[in-house]
Amino acid sequence: MKTKAVRLYGVNDLRLDEFELPQIKDDEILVKIISDSICMSSHKLASQGDKHKRVRHDLTKTQPIVGHEFCGTIEQVGSKWSKQFKTGKKFAIQPALNYPDSNGEPTLWAPGYSYDFIGGNATYVIIPNEVMEMNCLLDYSGENYFLGSLAEPVSCIVGAFHAQYHTKPGSYVHSMGIIEGGSMALLAGAGPMGLGAIDYAIHNPLKPKLLIVTDIDDSRLKRAAQLLTVEEAEKNGVKLIYVNTKDINDPVQHLCNLNNGKLYDDVFVFAPVKPVLELGDKLLGRDGCLNFFAGPTNPAFTAELNFYNVHYESHHIVGTSGGNTDDMIESLTMMENGKLNPAFMITHIGGLDSAAKTTIELDKIPGGKRLIYTHKKMEMTAIDDFTEKGKTDPFFAALAQICGKYNGLWNTEAEQYLLENAEDI
Repeated sequence: MKTKAVRLYGVNDLRLDEFELPQIKDDEILVKIISDSICMSSHKLASQGDKHKRVRHDLTKTQPIVGHEFCGTIEQVGSKWSKQFKTGKKFAIQPALNYPDSNGEPTLWAPGYSYDFIGGNATYVIIPNEVMEMNCLLDYSGENYFLGSLAEPVSCIVGAFHAQYHTKPGSYVHSMGIIEGGSMALLAGAGPMGLGAIDYAIHNPLKPKLLIVTDIDDSRLKRAAQLLTVEEAEKNGVKLIYVNTKDINDPVQHLCNLNNGKLYDDVFVFAPVKPVLELGDKLLGRDGCLNFFAGPTNPAFTAELNFYNVHYESHHIVGTSGGNTDDMIESLTMMENGKLNPAFMITHIGGLDSAAKTTIELDKIPGGKRLIYTHKKMEMTAIDDFTEKGKTDPFFAALAQICGKYNGLWNTEAEQYLLENAEDI
């Protein structure tokens, strides 16, 4: 079977190729990918080429398929897995396999980085045996595909919340998770992943009492406040405050004043920016936990932290890269039950022909998540631009009308219309 796929050839060298997939083995599964959301991690992969830690290929000889936030349907199942997986079923992927090497040590190899025949920016792929062995091919029963693609980024947020830890005086036992009923600050938190964190903080059973979200862009904050309202948070027992810190002379004092003069229990940093990380450190109270969520592209990235407070105030610093399978399952379950709706993460829609350029230029394009429909040909287009493009194109006019019914968000009806009417690649 032939597939079309975006593959990595070198630094900022992504190409859309068509090639033949081999016949699947007894321990493999053939799937049809419908949607893939583009992650900043894929942009970092493109910018680093074979220097990226997850790349195991000689790129002059073999090229991995890029993309790791994908969802689709099962087409053919090898005999080993035929009792567990059925054709026609929807699936989502946990790309963080942690598959052990010959010495039993976990590897960094992952779909979207390390494999010839599996990655999200493709029409058809072969899922290798290790994905199933590590329980990373997951059932998805949602009515659409795009939320299945968002399960992986949402799981990163879930994992970050679970990775927080706190202790009690005189105890070395780590109590995992955020402080229930405590104070939380999400710094640079009005981007797509920050929005997901707000949603999870409000609707997760373990909630803060006070949730502060900062950014330096009024338009991002305004959109966040419209999508995740103060009133919705209050209904769930959370006091939510949005703050633009751009022109505040003393942001530490200002943010502490919002917390009755106190420092914070849990702080998340959503931008790999030195001043933002240092602000997070200054906001930590006793036994506070700082989560450096945003991965930097610079391997030499550093910032100043107060290690006096690490010693005397029991400050904790954690970082997470992705979520585990339990986090992924929790994300899928909460979305299927309607407790989370990360559709607000998506701001742009495109076809497979737009994936390579979008991945390379991702850091330069304002907005949130870019969603790829892999069997379609479509220029990467902002949902906000559907109306303007619709003046001359009835396809976009219809999409604009549909999204208008859902507060300007991508939705199941819009996806169905696109799959039925967009040009095939």
